[in-house]
Amino acid sequence: MTTKTYEKSEKYIERYLVRRVEALGGICLKYSNMNQTGYPDRLCLLPGGVTLWVELKSKGCHPSRLQEIRFLEMKSIGHPVYVCDSIESVNKLLFETIGRITPLTNE
Repeated sequence: MTTKTYEKSEKYIERYLVRRVEALGGICLKYSNMNQTGYPDRLCLLPGGVTLWVELKSKGCHPSRLQEIRFLEMKSIGHPVYVCDSIESVNKLLFETIGRITPLTNE
């Protein structure tokens, strides 16, 4: 099965993450800080007190050097950051974190 070009875009993957987190009963907040750049795109609050910082990228793209520095800073104080560049990587992250994937309606 081939992946359509739009399914490789950051925007498509981000919408997918939001829908998946909401289907699991969580909240997926857009994170933005005008004074400091380089932080992850999304803060996912999942049932059971699970918090995930997620940076979304188009398929095959990688974080910038500034983002890598920010992610290391966050990791050093106990906040790991996950980078997802595909639907599969979103599913893998959620499955490894909470042990299940909830089917989406109108998928």
